[in-house]
Amino acid sequence: MHTVEESVVGFEQWSTYYRWTAESEGPRERGRPLLVLHGGPGCTHDYLVSLSDLVNGNRSVIHYDQLGNGRSTHMSEAPYDFWTVDLFLRELENLISELGIGEYDLLGQSWGGMLAAEHALRRPPGLRNLVIANSPASMQDWVDAAAELRSALPLDVQEALLRNEHAGTTDSQEYRAAMSEFYDRHVCRSIPTPPEVAATFKWIDTDPTVYHTMNGPSEFHVIGSLRNWSVKERLSRIQTRTLVINGAYDEATDRTVEPFVREISGARWVRFEHSSHMPHIEERELFMKVVADFLDGKDT
Repeated sequence: MHTVEESVVGFEQWSTYYRWTAESEGPRERGRPLLVLHGGPGCTHDYLVSLSDLVNGNRSVIHYDQLGNGRSTHMSEAPYDFWTVDLFLRELENLISELGIGEYDLLGQSWGGMLAAEHALRRPPGLRNLVIANSPASMQDWVDAAAELRSALPLDVQEALLRNEHAGTTDSQEYRAAMSEFYDRHVCRSIPTPPEVAATFKWIDTDPTVYHTMNGPSEFHVIGSLRNWSVKERLSRIQTRTLVINGAYDEATDRTVEPFVREISGARWVRFEHSSHMPHIEERELFMKVVADFLDGKDT
């Protein structure tokens, strides 16, 4: 039986929502927490709630909604240059401090893995293990991979995507339908869409400010402020024990995740052969075993 603590912490003049899951004794009494960073930027923790499977007598799991998303403070009128990597790093550091966390493990999925790598580069004293799941080491590599994956879509789908991107009508029903062809192949191959994934997509639709500002209108049309982001040249400075994950059908292709493995000393790489971008859903049982074994030091 799990207990769940849901609340908010203050972050500067805003609030960050968190969900802390533990065994029945309560979150703050049970072992080193795993802190989970969701993707986007602009998603919510909902699609990652299955990671609560990792709770045991020695580990709790903390999810949170990043600023501007979900149950945290929204700021749809904030200027373009407000939404920065540094903002979300400050929020993460504040959450760790406000919750009184000493030692912790970190799992970042997609954009969350990019953020987790940036956090690890700061060499925080409490960080013990790092899991980078389905994340690119540079957005140019991500865009290049997306272009290659798009080229394998049916021609009418490719034409619909290009037509709407050129016309600036990426909010049209035609574009959304074409988008779904890519998403069903490379984002989540579980059909119908799992309810927790649908919940996150609904939050993005409700307030797409962060996603549209930092990424763009879709996973493969990156025109936002992150388009030139890269961590490749800095990865060798990460000293944290690291696991890198992707899926065989992932939009985070082997080429996009390989720099993490090459540049982070001792990094381990696991590819899920029946998954795309969400192996924590698509191959849930195996994913949890791989991550739990890594966190528990059983993979060596």
